[in-house]
Amino acid sequence: MGKRNIENKRKTNMYVIGSAGLIILASCIIAFFTYTHKLKEFAEETTLQKNNMSEILNNALDLDNNTTESASSKIGKKVEELENDNKNNTVKATNTKTKQSTKTNTTTKSSESSAKNNTVEVIQDDVQDPVFLMPIEKGEISQKFASDNLIYSETLEEWITHKGIDIKAEKATVVKASAAGNITDIKNDPRYGLSVIIEHTNGYKTIYSNLLTAEFVKKGESVTQGQTLGTVGNTATFEVADESHLHFEILKDDENVDPEVYLVD
Repeated sequence: MGKRNIENKRKTNMYVIGSAGLIILASCIIAFFTYTHKLKEFAEETTLQKNNMSEILNNALDLDNNTTESASSKIGKKVEELENDNKNNTVKATNTKTKQSTKTNTTTKSSESSAKNNTVEVIQDDVQDPVFLMPIEKGEISQKFASDNLIYSETLEEWITHKGIDIKAEKATVVKASAAGNITDIKNDPRYGLSVIIEHTNGYKTIYSNLLTAEFVKKGESVTQGQTLGTVGNTATFEVADESHLHFEILKDDENVDPEVYLVD
């Protein structure tokens, strides 16, 4: 009885172990087939992905080539347009320079012509200095011009300068214009008495002083050379002690000069 039990127990154990082994083996087989199937699916997916990636890369390369060609075409077009624009700008600049050069030449010629005309006008306006005649016929100089040296004044009883010349003449002797000009003033000078001032060309003036009368002319009047201005008097307070005479001055640009240098016979 004990042996039988032991034998049965052993059989049972062997059965259990065998069953377990079969289960394990079946599980391994199932796992192997499952893994193989999964591995196949993975391989197929990998192949598909590779094919897709290859297609995508090819499409990307084609797109890139097309884009590059388009960009290259656009760049080439832009370069060509820029070259054309540069050529056009160069032509325009050349035309502008030509026009400016033409205008400059025209302006230069106009300026030269204007300068020539102005030169002609200047030459035409180059008026000669007036010729001065003695304001009293056959007058004799009794007192000379003294600017840098002194002369003795009988009236003032001192040594003084003398800005003109004194021409000896009797009272009421006619005084004439030394040169043609315009009478700018007729006045009573506190030093030299009744005076007539004539303005001539080129900045010259003449002054006729110590007059008795000046009733023959008026201020603003134009006079000719030799025209009567007045008569000799004795109105110069600075020369009242001197013998009867005409005090005569010549000025150049408002500066007194020696009348004897300018008077002609």
